[in-house]
Amino acid sequence: MKRSVNDCVILDLPKISDARGNLTFIEGNSHIPFDIKRVYYLYDVPGGAERGEHAHKDLHQLIVAISGSFDVILNDGHEERRFHLNRSYFGLYVCPMMWRGLDNFSSGSVCMVLASDIYDENDYIREREVFFQLAQDEQNDHSIP
Repeated sequence: MKRSVNDCVILDLPKISDARGNLTFIEGNSHIPFDIKRVYYLYDVPGGAERGEHAHKDLHQLIVAISGSFDVILNDGHEERRFHLNRSYFGLYVCPMMWRGLDNFSSGSVCMVLASDIYDENDYIREREVFFQLAQDEQNDHSIP
């Protein structure tokens, strides 16, 4: 199934406001379209650094700016979109077969990622040229009548 950057959307997560502080929660297969099997986060990213720069064959993810802000750049092999994340009650849903990069990290930012599966090196596409070739091949396969 050919995926598009348009399948990757900002999800408005539940927010319970209280004078003592706000609370946001995320339930797999309820607030996001997958079951959560892994959580990891990026922090202490130096100014000007970039993260990501890979794609996943089958993994679904939700990316949340828990603190501070950063940009997520997604490319489906044909179109590119940049998302600015800066609220802990918004999450960017990223479907499989999206080349992703993260940059423009503010000082003290924390990026949390919820993933649909445990770590599997075989799910990664780490070479940009390989990803774009696979995306082109997938497009050509679907254009045959």
